[in-house]
Amino acid sequence: MKTIVIIGGSKGIGGAILKNQLNTHKVVNISRTKPTISHENLTHYSCDVLVDELPDLSELDSLIYCPGSINLKPFSRLKIEEFQSDFEINVLGAIKAIQKYLPQLKKKNGATILLFSTVATKLGMPFHTSIASAKSAVEGLVKSLGAELAPKIRINAIAPTITNTTLAEKILRNDAMKEAIAERHPLKKYLIPQEVADMADFLISEKSGSMSGQIISLDCGIVTFKS
Repeated sequence: MKTIVIIGGSKGIGGAILKNQLNTHKVVNISRTKPTISHENLTHYSCDVLVDELPDLSELDSLIYCPGSINLKPFSRLKIEEFQSDFEINVLGAIKAIQKYLPQLKKKNGATILLFSTVATKLGMPFHTSIASAKSAVEGLVKSLGAELAPKIRINAIAPTITNTTLAEKILRNDAMKEAIAERHPLKKYLIPQEVADMADFLISEKSGSMSGQIISLDCGIVTFKS
């Protein structure tokens, strides 16, 4: 039974990933809030990844870093501190977690790291300068670190379009907004957390054993197709 460490697995996409893994793996969740579910395979550590020392773990096979932000403002209204905050939670937090647990990952055969980007790194979207900048750094980290850690450790990222989570509740705040956002996507839908969790399951499994340094778009066609 493998050990999966999830940073930010109490809700949203992280929560869906956690639920996906519990029946077949040991799951260590590290987040500020405790998951609403309990399971014999689940261990929780209450921790703010940006402030607190991460817990010492004896072993792990996969590290998944889920924290992110949606800070949508006109460029002229964004403060430097907001760019710094988005960079810290999306990039520096991931770096901190990887550096902490890399020695344990190196001891395992087939170890994996999974990070998260966004469709906004490839599709120019108004009001996304801060998050697109931070997530572009995540993509650079994935590619550079993937080359550095090969062949021992694989690292990939998922770049989802808008997903129906509490993080996106201001955007998906009513039926009219939901319908408008779905209509913008060629597949006439947006994501639910389970779809992202299923892709995460694939990317940390042996089924994706030939993939590293990849940014996998779950975009409902919005980047790939001309609508």
